[in-house]
Amino acid sequence: MALILGAILVAAGVMLFVLIPILRGEWASLERTGHEVAERDARKTVALRGLRDAEYDYRAGKLNQEDYGALKAEMGREALAAIEEPGETTEGELEAEIARAHKGLAEGRTCGSCGHLNVTGSKFCAGCGGPLGKGSADETLASG
Repeated sequence: MALILGAILVAAGVMLFVLIPILRGEWASLERTGHEVAERDARKTVALRGLRDAEYDYRAGKLNQEDYGALKAEMGREALAAIEEPGETTEGELEAEIARAHKGLAEGRTCGSCGHLNVTGSKFCAGCGGPLGKGSADETLASG
């Protein structure tokens, strides 16, 4: 009896969780917001991460020289095409990106090895796995 009652309560909770946004009248906007990643940026990120992963696989011995060369050439072309594709970046967006990078450097969230801006509280870089801290920001500032 307790098992049936528990199952009914769980089912009711799930249904309530799903239906609350509908009952409140909350709908997903069809408009683009400024927080969404542009298609061009997504393609660039995917291509650059593919290059990085191919490099890791080659160094780990998972790829031979021939396969690595073919992957690197293909991913390199995709990355260059995405990077060279004209974008809709405004001066305000560039200033905001620069301010974000400076803030990351000051807080020690920017990796000194790859330049990736990590979330607050990170101890290691999400881009390359290197350690983070005030030292990595100082190294980036010194090299840049």
